[in-house]
This record gives sequence, C-alpha cells and structure tokens, in this order.
Amino acid sequence: MLLSQYINDDGRPQVVAREGSEAYDVKTDRSLYDLALEAAETGASIRDHILGLSLNGAVDLERLLIEGRVLPPLLHPDPAHLHLTGTGLTHLGSASTRASMHAKKPEDETDSMRMFRMGVEGGKPTNGRAGVQPEWFYKGNGAALVRPGAALESPGFALDGGEEPEVAGIYVIGKDGTPFRVGFALANEFSDHVTERQNYLYLAHSKLRPCSFGPELLVGELPETVEGVSRIRRDDEVIFEKPFLSGEANMSHSIRNLEHHHFKYALFRQPGDVHVHMFGTATLSFADGISTQDGDVFEIEASPFGLPLRNPLAYRPIGEVEAMTEIRVL
Repeated sequence: MLLSQYINDDGRPQVVAREGSEAYDVKTDRSLYDLALEAAETGASIRDHILGLSLNGAVDLERLLIEGRVLPPLLHPDPAHLHLTGTGLTHLGSASTRASMHAKKPEDETDSMRMFRMGVEGGKPTNGRAGVQPEWFYKGNGAALVRPGAALESPGFALDGGEEPEVAGIYVIGKDGTPFRVGFALANEFSDHVTERQNYLYLAHSKLRPCSFGPELLVGELPETVEGVSRIRRDDEVIFEKPFLSGEANMSHSIRNLEHHHFKYALFRQPGDVHVHMFGTATLSFADGISTQDGDVFEIEASPFGLPLRNPLAYRPIGEVEAMTEIRVL
C-alpha cells in the first residue's frame, strides 16, 4: 500500500491510499500523522487502520501534483517537532565519491573509506546485538522540508546545490517513547558538495539545506533491492540520468542497525515527534562533474514508491556575498 496527502478543497490534509494503479481518498478528516498515532496506540498496522476507515472516490494524484496540492506524506502540526536526519557511507557509490573528495594520496585510506569498511564488516549484526554505528548527520526540522514539486532553494552563500537520491524511513514516536516506523519514501537529501569538498569538517554545514520526500509512502517492509533512477532535467533536455540501487542487499548496514543508532538517543524518542531518517545515497551527479543551474529539475523514481519525486532548483549565483546576519543584543 502507498499513502499520500493533499490539500483538499476545504484547505485540510486529505489522506490517500493506493494499491495498484488506482488511488482513493480515505474516509477520514484526520491527517496521516493523526492516523499513525492512533494505530500506534491501538497496536494495529497502519495498513489495517486505513482499510478499517474505508475508501471514498478515486483521485488523480498526478494532477494534484501539477496543481501543487500534494503534501509530504507525513507532517507534524508543529514543524519544530519534525526531525530531518540521515546517515551516509551506507552505499558503495557514496563511499567511493566521498573518499575521492578527501583523499590526500591514492594509497591513503580516508576516514570515509574506513567508516564504510567498518560498516561492511559490522553493520549487519546477526546476534541480536547492535552492530557498528554509522556516520550520522542532521539536516534540520520541518522548516527545512519542502513539498513534492516545490523548489529546493540554494542560499546565496552556498557553493553548490546537488541532489542525493535516497530512501528514507518515516517514523512517529508513541506516547511511551517507542518509535513506530510508518513506512518508507523516496527523498532528495539536497546538499552542497563543493563546500563539503573544501574540508571534511564542513560536512555538517553542507547538509544544512532544504530537502523533500514523497510524494507517496510505502507501508510494510522495504524490498531487499530497490532499483531506481536519478535524473536532472534542464529545459527540455535530460542532462543527467543514472540508475541507483538501494535496499539492504546493496547496503553495508541493515535498516534495523541504522534505526537503532538513531533512536538509541532519548532526544529522538520524545512522544509525538516525527522523524524522517535518510539511509544514504549511491548516486550523485556531482561525482560525474555536473554543475547544477537555476531551474534544473531533480527527478527521483523507483517503482515500489509510486510517483516520482520532482523538485526544481532555485539557485542564486555561486559565490554571491550576502550581508552579515544582523544580531541584536538584548
């Protein structure tokens, strides 16, 4: 089952469920956030909870996307309680790219490759205990989230604006602090790779950019292998197109291990919070020498996730100098 949300004619979020080619309104006036918390409280799966509400008429999700009415599939009513985080060096492609960005000599093993190798050797434990912890990064809260179809804005101080096609886990935290995975979605973990390349310690700065996920959310388990395609469209031309592989069969860590090392922190188990945790990328246009431009459209698709995730780039000129941020003393 795939779940999504759009703004209905009354200005409220409307939940949509899809199995196969047809999408239908769910007979409810509550958001998917509300329904997910209800399911967590009752112990039902989100799929069973949705089907128990019954379905209304069919909807045209593609038309709603064009109209700009589709929302991220899960939101918190207070953006400060939605956390955007992720983990890197979980896919071979990203590890190789990262290592090449920071290697001093060809024979040197960078910290990036060392971290990746640690994941290969200990990221999929089978003894019931936690495996090696992965790299982890913070992107922001719900204020940094843009809906499917909306622009990813690269700030004037940025040196680059590049896509990162990823699979993300989407979670709500129950009343007792238990994390509940609602499902998985495609995500564009938009980053500044030129800033990161300057110095590895700028990685945290490079991640503080907007991102997007959706438009649909896959409930249930993630397929062992996810085959997708990442594209960049410029006007009427595709200037970049490359397949990517995700899913545990193509990762150095299990999903469960990545989840454990995120939610082991009490900070991330606050009742009612929403988490969008991205599991890393395998394909970057930056690694192929692509320089993005204002108006480029990022497109990420993979068949288990329904409709593609598309976001245009709103890009200020590289190197534009902004005035110093005004700080007032109280």
